[in-house]
Amino acid sequence: MTKRKRRFGDRYDGRRLRTLDPFYKIIPYIMRSRIDAQNYFEEKIEISETEAFIIKKRKETGEKISLLHVIIAAMVRAISQKPGMNRFVAGQKIYARNEILISFVIKREFKEESPETTLKVKFEPTDTFMDVVRKVNAAIEENQGANTKNDTDKLAKLIMAVPGQLVRFFVWIMRCLDYIGLMPKVINRLSPFHTSVFITNLGSIGIQPVYHHLYDFGTTSLFVAFGIKMKEKVIDSNNEIKTKKYIRLCIVSDERIADGHYFATAFKLYRNLIKRPEVLDQPPQQVYEDID
Repeated sequence: MTKRKRRFGDRYDGRRLRTLDPFYKIIPYIMRSRIDAQNYFEEKIEISETEAFIIKKRKETGEKISLLHVIIAAMVRAISQKPGMNRFVAGQKIYARNEILISFVIKREFKEESPETTLKVKFEPTDTFMDVVRKVNAAIEENQGANTKNDTDKLAKLIMAVPGQLVRFFVWIMRCLDYIGLMPKVINRLSPFHTSVFITNLGSIGIQPVYHHLYDFGTTSLFVAFGIKMKEKVIDSNNEIKTKKYIRLCIVSDERIADGHYFATAFKLYRNLIKRPEVLDQPPQQVYEDID
């Protein structure tokens, strides 16, 4: 993403959008929290071409590739074309995030009793599908194993080693500092809640997706959940009955960052990238910057 000179009113993690219509500038004062501003969107996506693409890439590369990689790579590409999806609200101001960051949860071992950890991975808007795969797999491999602890886990353990009242005070202080853009950078870097998108794969535990709330702590403006694959019989254009495979995608968004038309076009692009992911093999022809 293009480096811009930091101006007064910008944050270290985002630049303030100054040319927004005044109506949009006042909305964060009316809807003060993300919970006030949550919108819910659901899409059922046919994934025949998606699965064929995944199988092909596994054979070509020998990498571990799953639907999660497609969901993440499609989001990275969608943000490169629709940068308004990478905005956030802090201190009642709307900002364009400086980086593309995606958080997701993994189990350290595939056992019911195995602990979970949350990963946050940085991507470039020019990343291809295999760029995304390698970054995601590297992050997963670094954090697998029952006894592995990443920096986020260590910070959480350190905070919870003190009495509850001090934890409450610490979180309150962090909220206040984040409100004015002065939260320590190390907390921002380790926090999975300061991210472009939070993605959860509920299909990995055998259930359908839920509408997951946005976190009021942090700066996440989008939460994406997808579930188990479903088979349905449909009538095709030749009036023949075919069995097709689908996934359900549930998205919760902060409506303060963009208008309905923008979200609609962005989500249509995201859906089409998941359905036909072969375009992700090449970098985007153009990367779009958000408004000033």
